[in-house]
Amino acid sequence: MKAKRNQCDGPRCPAEHTLAVIGGTWKVPVVWHLARGPRRFSDLRRDLGNLTAKMLTQQLRALESDGVISRKVYAEVPPKVEYALTERGRTLLPVVQAMCRWGSARSRAGTKQRGL
Repeated sequence: MKAKRNQCDGPRCPAEHTLAVIGGTWKVPVVWHLARGPRRFSDLRRDLGNLTAKMLTQQLRALESDGVISRKVYAEVPPKVEYALTERGRTLLPVVQAMCRWGSARSRAGTKQRGL
């Protein structure tokens, strides 16, 4: 009887594709903030805190290129641009939520271990 193959069996783990799309310091937080709805560039930058405009631009372009977010430009002065999750991007929300739960649990466990 053949053993059932695990999804990550084989020469490459499929999770590598997920990491290629949302890996890095800022992509998951961007997706997390966009889960609440469309956001303007300045709103995202303020939400994310210590992030340069150049780095945010790079992360947004990469996520847009991967089909995770959409960019809508409004024809008005001053220019208005909004970013939103695409349908494909919304499929990442369970992954991001699992990461948040895992991070919260580890944070609480670390606090307890340090006696804080």
